[in-house]
Amino acid sequence: MKLDILAFGAHPDDVELGCGGTLAKEVANGRMVGIVDLTRGELGTRGSAEIRDREAIAGAKALGITVRENLNMRDGFFVNDEKHQLEVIKMIRKYKPEIVICNAIEDRHIDHGKGSKLVSDACFLSGLIKVETSLDGLVQEAWRPKVVYHYIQWKNLEPDFVVDISDFIEHKTAAILAYDSQFYKPGSTEPITPIATKNFLESIHYRAQDLGRLIGRDYAEGFTTERYLAVNSLADLV
Repeated sequence: MKLDILAFGAHPDDVELGCGGTLAKEVANGRMVGIVDLTRGELGTRGSAEIRDREAIAGAKALGITVRENLNMRDGFFVNDEKHQLEVIKMIRKYKPEIVICNAIEDRHIDHGKGSKLVSDACFLSGLIKVETSLDGLVQEAWRPKVVYHYIQWKNLEPDFVVDISDFIEHKTAAILAYDSQFYKPGSTEPITPIATKNFLESIHYRAQDLGRLIGRDYAEGFTTERYLAVNSLADLV
């Protein structure tokens, strides 16, 4: 199956939080979209890997995405080396996306920056014909995505562009709330974490509202790029 867009997250829920609205919008526009999680989030304070597996399925369903895989890398301890790069390359060559979206280039959680660089490096290496990979017994062809974008996570990074998700904020919210074990829930006896507070849950909307405000829309998601964006004419920017 060839995909138009393949989104990577270091943990299940990264994609939903970072670009869930954008992916739901692309699905609605007829794009083929998939998600690959690097880890199962097994070091998360709340919940478990098994719970996160179920939540990831529900999150993808809320966004309308049917393709989701997990590379089972070690949460907190995966590294950007040949072994891990080859696993990501296999996914890129399997789905042949035109666009790859991945973690923030830097963030509070150490896995986010690592995951960002790992996927970005793998996208380049995936285009080299002398990097050999096989999947299910079949030799894979080289493939390099046209562009790599990075969503914004905990830190308020300056976006290079934003996407209007005004009509898809509810899809994003539903996908995030699918991770029931992770986020704020009144009366919960689970330990409090930075993302399990009422403030964080509310920030999903008010951060999207603030980006939307800057472009005259209700809600938006921000992204950074690895190279200049090119347009055919100024009319493309309207």
